[in-house]
Amino acid sequence: MAVSSFSCPRVFSFSFSSSSSFECRSDPDFSGSARFEKPRISARAVGTASFSGVSSMIFRFPPNFVRQLSNKARRNCSNIGVAQIVAASWSNNAASGSSTSAAAASGSAAAAAIPVPAAPVETTTGGEVAMVDGVNNVQMEALADLKKEASFLNFDGSIAIHAGERLGRGIVTDAITTPVVNTSAYFFKKSAELIDFKEKRRASFEYGRYGNPTTVVAEEKISALEGAESTVIMASGMCASVVMLMALVPEGGHLVTTTDCYRKTRIFIETVLPKMGIKATVIDPADMAGLESALNNDDVSLFFTESPTNPFLRCVDVKLVTELCHRKGALVCIDGTFATPLNQKALSLGADLVLHSATKYLGGHNDVLAGCISGSEKVVTQIRNLHHVLGGALNPNAAYLIIRGMKTLHLRVQQQNSTAMRMAEILEAHPKVKHVYYPGLTSHPEHHIAKKQMTGFGGVVSFEVSISDVVTAHTPEKKKVDGDLNTTIKFIDSLKIPYIAPSFGGCESIVDQPAIMSYWDLSQPERLKYGIADNLVRFSFGVEDFEDLKADVLQALDSI
Repeated sequence: MAVSSFSCPRVFSFSFSSSSSFECRSDPDFSGSARFEKPRISARAVGTASFSGVSSMIFRFPPNFVRQLSNKARRNCSNIGVAQIVAASWSNNAASGSSTSAAAASGSAAAAAIPVPAAPVETTTGGEVAMVDGVNNVQMEALADLKKEASFLNFDGSIAIHAGERLGRGIVTDAITTPVVNTSAYFFKKSAELIDFKEKRRASFEYGRYGNPTTVVAEEKISALEGAESTVIMASGMCASVVMLMALVPEGGHLVTTTDCYRKTRIFIETVLPKMGIKATVIDPADMAGLESALNNDDVSLFFTESPTNPFLRCVDVKLVTELCHRKGALVCIDGTFATPLNQKALSLGADLVLHSATKYLGGHNDVLAGCISGSEKVVTQIRNLHHVLGGALNPNAAYLIIRGMKTLHLRVQQQNSTAMRMAEILEAHPKVKHVYYPGLTSHPEHHIAKKQMTGFGGVVSFEVSISDVVTAHTPEKKKVDGDLNTTIKFIDSLKIPYIAPSFGGCESIVDQPAIMSYWDLSQPERLKYGIADNLVRFSFGVEDFEDLKADVLQALDSI
C-alpha cells in the first residue's frame, strides 16, 4: 500500500516498484512562518533506505502503525486516530553530529526520547512498501511541481481529480477518497519536539485553525488547477476577500476596484476600510485611463476586481491591468469565481492573486461554504498569517465537500458553458428580452477581451425582460418596453426548474431577481445607481438537460 507522511502544508504520496525516487521541497509551516530547508531524499524499495547526504535520517511511524493498516483499520481510516498519525513528523536532529536541535540542547534524556533503530522494518501490500521503525514520526511533503512531476496528466479535468490525492496526500490510507480528519489540535510526544517545531527545525500541524490534512488536500487541488505556488482556503468567499484586503492594503493605503461587483464586497470597501484610513478609487471595468490616473496620483497598493463581474459579467483585461499596476508597484487580485479555473487562469495572465468563492463552481453542489486565494507563496503567506489571527478556518468536513465537488468540476463546467451560451443566444433573439449580459455574445462590451483570455464563458446569464415588442401610433416601429418589478416576478415564479435562491454555480439551476434578492433594502432610485433595474434577472444554469431548461425558460417568457 502507498504510504504518505506528514509535516508541512504540502503533500506527497509514494509507492515503490523495483526502485523509484521522490523529492522533498521546503515550504512554510502551518503558522505561516519562515521557510526552512529540508534535504533532497532518495529511497529504494529493496529493504533499505538510502538518503542523499543525510544517511542517518529514518522514516519513523507509530508503534501501532502495522495494526492500523489492517483491513479493518483501513476501511475505517478516518475514525482510527488519523490525527495521531498526521500530527507527528520526522525530526532531523540526528542529521548532524553537531546538532543544534532542542533535543540535543535538552541533554541525553531528550535525545533518548527519539530512538533510532538499527534498521527499518518493511511491510508490503500489493508491491508497495511501507518502512516502519516503531517511532511515532511521520513526514508529509509536497510535489515540487505537479505538472512537472506528473507529466502524464496534461488536462485540467484529470488534475482536478488527482491533485492532492493520488499525486500526493498526507493521510495514511489506501482509500480512494480523502478521509476527514476531525481534530482541533495535534500533539507532540515530548517538549523537545515542540521546541524544535517552534524553532523551525521540525514541521508539523499544531492547531486546527492553522491547518488540517483534509484542508491541505483541497488547497493543493486548487493550486494545481490555478498553477499557483500556494493556496489558502477559508470559511467563505467573503471571508477570503476581507482577509486579503486587510492583509495587503496598509493603514492609510489606497486601492482601486470596479463599479460592478458583489454587493457585500462593495459594502466592506465603502464602510469598513475607511475606518482604517484606506481610500478606494472605483472605476468602470473598461476605464484604463481611470486606472492609470489613480496609479499616477495615489500610492495604490492593490487593484481588486471580479472578472467576469457580478451581475453584469463585465470583463477586465487582466494582462493590461497587470502591466499598468506592476509599473507602479501595485498588486493585482482577480476574483475569478464566475470564470472558474477552467475557463480563465488569471495568474498565467499576470495577476498576482486569484480569489474564488469555492461555494460556487468549485464545490458545485450548493451544499458548502468556502473561499480561497491562490498565488505566490510570498504573497499568500501574508494573507495566511492574518487569516490565522482572524480565524474563519474551514471545517474539514467542508473541505471534503470541496474535494469531492472538484472531481466533477470539468464535466459540470463544460455542460454549464454550453447551456449558458446557447440560452444566451436564444434569449437575445426573444421579443420579451430587452438585453442579455453574457461575455460569449458579440454584443457584450468586453467580448473581445473574454474571447482572448477565457476558454469558456461560464454558466451564468443575466438579462432584462420586457413586456413585448410594442407598436404605437407615435412609434410605428417595434419597441421593447421594460418589464416592471411585478412582470419580472411573474416570469421567475413561472419557472419550474430553477430554484429562487442566491448563489450560483451548482448542479441545480438557480434564478434570482437582484432588485429583490440583493438590493431590496434600497429604494428603486438607489438601486438604479448601481444599474440594478427591476426587470434584471440573473440565471445560473445547472447541469440539467439543455432542452428541459430551454422549454422551461420559453414557457415562462410566454406567461408575461
